[in-house]
Order: sequence, then C-alpha cells, then structure tokens
Amino acid sequence: MSAKPFRLGSTTLAPGERKTVDLPVSALSNHTPLTLPVHVVHGEKAGPALFLSAVVHGDEILGAEIVRRVIRHRTVHNLAGTLLAVPVVNAFGLISHSRYMPDRRDLNRSFPGSDHGSLASIVADLFMREVVLRSDYGIDLHTAAQHRTNLPQIRIAPDEPDLLQMAEAFGPPVILISKLREGTLRQCARDNGVKMLLYEGGEALRFDEIAIRAGVIGILRVMKWLNMIAPTNIARSKVPPAISTSSAWLRAPEGGLLRAVPITGDQVVKGAVIGEISDPFGERPVQVISPENGIIIGRTNLPIVNRGDALFHIARMKDPETSRARIGRIGGELAQAPLFDEDEII
Repeated sequence: MSAKPFRLGSTTLAPGERKTVDLPVSALSNHTPLTLPVHVVHGEKAGPALFLSAVVHGDEILGAEIVRRVIRHRTVHNLAGTLLAVPVVNAFGLISHSRYMPDRRDLNRSFPGSDHGSLASIVADLFMREVVLRSDYGIDLHTAAQHRTNLPQIRIAPDEPDLLQMAEAFGPPVILISKLREGTLRQCARDNGVKMLLYEGGEALRFDEIAIRAGVIGILRVMKWLNMIAPTNIARSKVPPAISTSSAWLRAPEGGLLRAVPITGDQVVKGAVIGEISDPFGERPVQVISPENGIIIGRTNLPIVNRGDALFHIARMKDPETSRARIGRIGGELAQAPLFDEDEII
C-alpha cells in the first residue's frame, strides 16, 4: 500500500522523500536562532512511524553518532513507513557540554512539557507534539552520566509483553525491566500509547565503538522486526539477551581513592570483595563488598570517591553465570561487526 504525504511543522513530505526539518525553538542570547532539527525519511510504502532520539541529556553525545549511522545506512533508503530521527534534542546542553538545560532543569524530567513553561518545558512540549505523538514506536538513546560507563542495555517498563518482544528483537547484552519515573520521556510515551525502548550504553562526552555498534545493529533489527526495512543480512543475535527484573547501586562505604577490578559485564558474587577504598597513604583501607549476586551493568570511572557515591550498578539475575556467558558472546558478536557507512549492510 502506498504511503500518504507526511506533514511535520510547516513542511509536507511526499512518499519516498527525505528531508531535515528545523522546528523553531528560541534564540540564543546573541540572537542566533535555535531549532529542533528532525531528519524525516518518509517511505513510499505505508508502515509504522518510528522516532529515534538522542542527546536529551546534552552531554550524552554517543546517541547522535548512532542516529547518524542509522540514517546513512542504505537499508533505510527503501523504507516502509516513516522514520523521525532527532540526533540532538537538547542543543543547549550539547553546546555547553552539560547534561542540563540553561534553566538548570533536567529535560528528561520535564515531559510532557508546556509551551508556556520553562525552556525545558517548551522543548519537551515541542518534541512531544511534533515527534512522539506522530509516532507508533520510539527508541531513546542515552549513556551513563559523566565519569561513569554503562554496559549496552535496553530498559523497559514492567508488564509490557509487546515491549519485551521489541527489546528482544533489539538484541542487547542486557534487558533491564525497571519502573517508570515521573516526567520522563519513557513514561509520557507510554501514557500516549507509543511503544518506546530506552537504550543505555557507554559514557558521557565520549564515543564507545562497541556501544555505538550495539545501538546501530539493535535499531536496524527493530526496524526489520517492524517490517520497515528489507530483512537482507540483518540477523537476530545468535544469543538471547540476559534479562534482569531489578537492579541496585552499590555505594561507597567511605571516602578516599577507589581501587576496583570488575568491569561492566562482569559477574559478582554476594559477599565477595570487589574493591578497596583508602586514603592516598594506603592507611585505613575499607573493603567494597558485593551485597548480592548479579552482573555489573554500570560503574564509576572516577577513582576519587566520597562516602555514598555510586560505584557499581548491579543487575540481579536468576542465573548470573549463564547471563555472564551470554553477555560475553554478544560482546564478541559486536566486536566482530563491521564499521558502518552508507554502503554497508550488516
């Protein structure tokens, strides 16, 4: 079935057309206009609408590279449905290398927003109206905060069997089932009937090639699952993701300098010593002990810690040993995947 014209802002795209549409937001203090740029790929054939969003937090730049590689991939040139790709949602934060908006608000706690509210609220409202509410599905791309790193993972809400199937199609090392938070894009998408995955991987202000590959391959797999692109050479992962229904951060029992061995993806055992904190002289060392069995899906990269600082994000697993083996095999697949450009198909 042929697609109908698609309208975004004041721009109408014919079936088979692609274009970057600039949605006006505001002006910078020096009078430079600022927009929300949306790259629209409108297929000739009818199909679902999928949005991709990145840099909702201004320092989480890795997602912008994932979006760039996806929209340049040649399978997207023959699309069924509509792809709305927003590589930079929070341009203000990107410019200043900051997680937050200039009004000191977290954009991912400002949804659904209002066009009469704060700047964060205005951007959230525009993004909801013009992108999210025009979509059937979405994938929002994030990284860990500064000085932390995350294992590539997909987060979904509890009791959402359709989302679980979509997450399994993505094929990340880990699927984390976690509760929704008030004011987040994920919550507002669900409240409006839009099925959305949240991807986490890598760290702020850095590119991590494995996390980028995991995001690109996962998005293309989801697009194949939605019948938006031809299935040629885009295969599901040979290994099912490890699934966790809960997680918790292990925090520093004391301030000092941290020495820790485990990395993301490693298995930890309840009661095992996984780090040590001491002062610069090595006096009065304090052991960091794992409170439970699980897999490390996030950790600090900063050895300077204060009491209460988050050190390790541990996902609880029914069978951590099997989960660790799955994560390792998926990581091997990602390491062997090609570097992507517009002439390559996975």
